[in-house]
Amino acid sequence: MAKRRAERAPEKTALERARDELFSHIHRCGVLRAEAEHQQEWMADTMQFMAERYPELSSAELEQLKELGLRFCQPVIRGGEDREPPQEDANAA
Repeated sequence: MAKRRAERAPEKTALERARDELFSHIHRCGVLRAEAEHQQEWMADTMQFMAERYPELSSAELEQLKELGLRFCQPVIRGGEDREPPQEDANAA
């Protein structure tokens, strides 16, 4: 039998590497638990750092990265505060 060549995953783009690094920073720095205002401040500072670290990223890509980071900081479901009670199915017996 012939040996199979190990297939390598395609190399990540600079934007993908920057995104992964940003998400890691968000987790390590506790930004998820911060108030929205502090998240904005932290993100502005961090984006300056990311622009220096990834000079190949365009301003549009940096803006996209910032938006991804801010969305990543938002909870999927806020602790139940704005939830509506479940509607009963009219067809249920």
